[in-house]
Amino acid sequence: MSAMRVAVAMSGGVDSSAAALILRDQGCEVIGFSMQLWDRRRNPDGAQAQAGRCCSIEDLHDARAVAARLGIPFYVLNFQQEFERTVVKGFIDGYLGGLTPSPCILCNSHLKFDHLVLAARRVKADRVATGHYARVRLDPSAGRHVLLKSRDRRRDQSYYLFGLTQEQLARAVFPLGGLLKQEARELARRRGLPVYDKPDSQEICFVPDGDYAGFIERHYAEVSGEGGAGDPFPAGDIVYSDGRVAGRHQGIHRYTIGQRRGLGFARGSPLYVVDIQPGANRIVVGERSELYRNACRVVRPNWVAMAEPAGPFQAAVRIRSRHEEAAAVITPREDGALDVAFDEPQPAVTPGQAAVFYRGEEVLGGGWIARAATAGTGTAARAEGDGHA
Repeated sequence: MSAMRVAVAMSGGVDSSAAALILRDQGCEVIGFSMQLWDRRRNPDGAQAQAGRCCSIEDLHDARAVAARLGIPFYVLNFQQEFERTVVKGFIDGYLGGLTPSPCILCNSHLKFDHLVLAARRVKADRVATGHYARVRLDPSAGRHVLLKSRDRRRDQSYYLFGLTQEQLARAVFPLGGLLKQEARELARRRGLPVYDKPDSQEICFVPDGDYAGFIERHYAEVSGEGGAGDPFPAGDIVYSDGRVAGRHQGIHRYTIGQRRGLGFARGSPLYVVDIQPGANRIVVGERSELYRNACRVVRPNWVAMAEPAGPFQAAVRIRSRHEEAAAVITPREDGALDVAFDEPQPAVTPGQAAVFYRGEEVLGGGWIARAATAGTGTAARAEGDGHA
């Protein structure tokens, strides 16, 4: 019997490199693929990607060096146009709509896995693999592939993969799901992989200096295909929760829920962004206690370990990648959206972020937060935004 052929997404980092090594050692026929996603030469003043940023030219060179060390075929796929259309435009549009997008989730689910599956088919590969810290297994009783947390809870990346379809999960392999991060690094070191001590990648690979607002202002016209028709970043009021004007902002894309710094004014006690109202072009600030919300509306859900529910169910909900899961009751709506009611109010429930539902180690599903509910009311406080990210 011939060895299983696996297409491995190689980012040039230690995790994907260790994944390729593990599969090769298991006797798989491994084919490495890297994806060129963003041309950093488009950054201002020749800004360079920081060490550890993924998807840079240096990362492609590192991936090629690892493939050569492992003696496996290696190919680079250019998906810059798809990345700009799918991820970067969504990032910019989201911030301009008062949301805080999660570009890495879109990139993983709707670009990397989609295209990796297609590439795998072209080379007749049976499975596709990445260096994510997650696990997948088949549940025979339910007839579904289930996404699970990784053994390394501090590195668990199941949150970022909730959007994978059953077809994608059926072909997915996560060789690092049962390892701790330090074990993956040590394996790479022992086997002489040149990236064993490379820094971990950051979340937003296409914003090399971390200045999200500056990136949006520089790239809005070319990505959105618009320009000259009014100010896309209009100034507006910053108000307290009672409506009193506290100051002025220079565009709502400069703010996110929970933000404390950069408000442009000071007061005796700390103030936080507690709401963004794009319809009124207004930023609302308040005390930390005003950040807490009892509920949120979630749209465009994807179901992983379960079929679409017919009625309410209980789950643990993660509203950010490093957020501690919170118990909640999830109620499906006739329009396909979900109402999530937390047992205890949660801080900084942020429209545009993902809400992922867990039952123990299993990812039940997840979707995009469209709006939050005011603490103590149980009713939606935000009417703006549709939850796209």
